[in-house]
Amino acid sequence: MIVITSNTTPEEQIRNIVSEIEKEGLQVHISRGADRTVIGLIGSVNPKLAEHLRQMKGVENVVKISKSYKLASRDFHPDDTVIDIKGTKIGGGNLVVMGGPCAVESAEQIDEIAGLVKAAGGQVLRGGAFKPRTGPYSFQGIGVEGLIMMAEAGQKHGLLTITEVMTPEYVDICAEYADILQVGTRNMQNFDLLRKLGTCGKPVLLKRGFSATYDEFLNAAEYILAGGNPNVMLCERGIRTFETYTRNTLDLSAIPVLQQLSHLPVISDPSHGTGRRELVEPMSKASVAAGADGLIVEMHTDPDNSMTGDGVQSLFPDQFAALLKDLEQLAPLVGKTFNTAKAPAEQFQRV
Repeated sequence: MIVITSNTTPEEQIRNIVSEIEKEGLQVHISRGADRTVIGLIGSVNPKLAEHLRQMKGVENVVKISKSYKLASRDFHPDDTVIDIKGTKIGGGNLVVMGGPCAVESAEQIDEIAGLVKAAGGQVLRGGAFKPRTGPYSFQGIGVEGLIMMAEAGQKHGLLTITEVMTPEYVDICAEYADILQVGTRNMQNFDLLRKLGTCGKPVLLKRGFSATYDEFLNAAEYILAGGNPNVMLCERGIRTFETYTRNTLDLSAIPVLQQLSHLPVISDPSHGTGRRELVEPMSKASVAAGADGLIVEMHTDPDNSMTGDGVQSLFPDQFAALLKDLEQLAPLVGKTFNTAKAPAEQFQRV
């Protein structure tokens, strides 16, 4: 349930409304939009309380929300969420590009790629230190050492960093070295992991499960939000269909649908969404045209010999640079700001 007041409602009246809600043992979340303030009630609401609130001074309306996800709903938070990470803003009309290899392989490799991502105009360096693989004998990543390598590369080149976290036990160490924590498709409903990420204090990129509905996806995000972490990005990375030509089917309709249902930024992953290098560029542009707030794109200097075997979906550096150059032309046409100017390198020093 939400209580709606106008932005001209005095703070004293809002405090009175909140006080009446908290007396009933309910959680309160306040969202201040451009035209109205929305007070969200979390918990089982007595109908008598709803009627009491409706009659209070300053209240314009009381609305029952039928969705199982509350905090992720645009009803709760009418305006777009904008996540500010060291000066780089994700959401609210900004376009952000995350680029890099599927996995960190060596200090030299990730440093070289970080320089190429920076030079092309990307804002975030991606790379996996822990890799969830379908087969148990496949390369599983180099672990904490990889986190350190990527943190040093990002720091040197003035880039944010994003890496995947697989278990609750590794959240703290990943949060120590990375700016954004990624939840992979296989872990979208790893609820213990999601709960831990709700308390970690770092932005989270949550990938959609390859068989998940929009409702299931947003309920997964709700776990993180309910834990107290408001900085969640939704990532469409392709779903499983009957088609075998592509690795997955990138669901472009998910981008505008999720933006209608939720206020959270939506990122597209055309690399995993297609699994084919030649399709990454057109599907990146299609994602931006559909309204995506960002892209996460695989790029490797020697994709045919990558340790993960995912090189077939990784762009070469010149292809990555050409794509970002095209995005600079495309972004304004669809109402996006693609700002490739980065924050000073000293802002990326770990404290």
